[in-house]
Amino acid sequence: MDEHKGVPGWLAIVLFVVITGLALVSMRRPQLALPRAAPAPAARLAPRPPLRAVQVWVSTADRRLQLARQADVAMEPRQTQPSDVVVDTRATYQSIVGFGAAVTDASAWLLQNRMSPAQRDALLKELFGPPPGLAMNMTRLTIGASDFSPQPYTLDDMPAGETDPTLQHFNVTANLHDVIPTVREALAINPTLRIIGSPWSAPAWMKTSDNLIGGELLESFESAYADYLVKYVDAYRSYGIPIFALTVQNEPGYSPATYPGMTMSAATRARLIGDYLGPALATRRRPTRILAWDHNWDAPDQPLDVLADPQAERYVGGVAWHCYAGTPSAQSQVHRAYPSKDVYITECSGGDWESARKGELMWFARDLLLAGIRHWARGVVYWNLALDQQHGPHFGGCDLCKGVVTIDAQTGAVTRNDEYYAFAHFSRFVLPGAIRVGSSETDKDVNNVAFVNPGDGSVVLVVVNSRDRPSPVSVWQGQAGFAYTMPAQSVATFVWNPDPLGSWLRRALRWLGERRAASPHG
Repeated sequence: MDEHKGVPGWLAIVLFVVITGLALVSMRRPQLALPRAAPAPAARLAPRPPLRAVQVWVSTADRRLQLARQADVAMEPRQTQPSDVVVDTRATYQSIVGFGAAVTDASAWLLQNRMSPAQRDALLKELFGPPPGLAMNMTRLTIGASDFSPQPYTLDDMPAGETDPTLQHFNVTANLHDVIPTVREALAINPTLRIIGSPWSAPAWMKTSDNLIGGELLESFESAYADYLVKYVDAYRSYGIPIFALTVQNEPGYSPATYPGMTMSAATRARLIGDYLGPALATRRRPTRILAWDHNWDAPDQPLDVLADPQAERYVGGVAWHCYAGTPSAQSQVHRAYPSKDVYITECSGGDWESARKGELMWFARDLLLAGIRHWARGVVYWNLALDQQHGPHFGGCDLCKGVVTIDAQTGAVTRNDEYYAFAHFSRFVLPGAIRVGSSETDKDVNNVAFVNPGDGSVVLVVVNSRDRPSPVSVWQGQAGFAYTMPAQSVATFVWNPDPLGSWLRRALRWLGERRAASPHG
């Protein structure tokens, strides 16, 4: 017998018996506890498996703690008194796709030109790599220039007075030096990265203004514009970059005065999706999803108008939202009308404005991420992944915006902003495919959202304490629970496994099965 060819069948059986025996013994082993009086014989309970521990990470608005691991908290048998949070894993909602930030031209340029290869590799692994990285699983790309580009451009610019309806001059040359290499590096770190593409403007020759700034899409070029977006998908795929989803226009209700953009009515968007883009993408072996709207929470009638068009509705996979006006409740309003359509938050930026003087950890953790997810978001994408200490580079537009990180344009040194820690409390712990589950809220100043991860079935609970004083929080799930005192103005992520022994045993048995299947001796 060749001992290196696999695990023999008899050994697998022995290991199975040993593991099962150890599991049964551990289930009957008394728990370690402080001495107490023995109960009367009639009151004795059946032996229980060991109670699990809860892992805790905390950040505070004063930055004293930033995603700091705290001592584990012991689970205790459930008591009769009411609790602040009851996690109900039987009540299930949406699955989670991921979290991330946009690789704008500005972000990519900084990464490629203001960091050494070693600095860039370390930062990308920190942002997109598995824990202790942030495990970002989504990003957004601009199709052509945004305000965070070195200059205005699209992917089919023509001399004034000339047109290109067959898109013979389409090219992604402007993205070859910075954006495409950066995204390819991120994909090498996280091959499951989901990428959303959004255009700020059609080429000038397609527009009423004959300019990248302002105007609207000419109806005569709607078919060519759909082809333009399809060509973008194909061009990026040729570089090994799959586009998960497209929107047809960034912020179609707003016409910027200093950078590329255009307005686009609901009727135009519905016609563009229903008559041109939808049919073109639907025939593909790996279809790219179409997300409607891509603008603020304060206008839910806009995506509703597009979804009311039967031809467009059949091709729309979800609705994209921005955070700059309104509240996340708009997401639920549209979800109630069209429950089969996904919900994504595709843009939200922090910045050095007056309202952020005391920091932005609380707002992003509570009002964007936690509230957005409780209102059905499957993914949340921040605006710029990285900006420099001068809030750029940018062309017009926002002159106070911040990235998830700030890169020093002289040294390449990285500063992690409040948004980094707000996103980390979710992205590091809530795995792709996790299911949001029920969790009660009894205090308007202490908010939470809960998930069950795929695979090991671990429970993740994110809690935000908005009070200016510490707040005790009691949590129950099933027949056990724990108590924890949240620091003032803080965010905490709690992780526990409801069935650690069973989870371990299932993994052990799966391992044995794999070894046995690989053995030539069965």
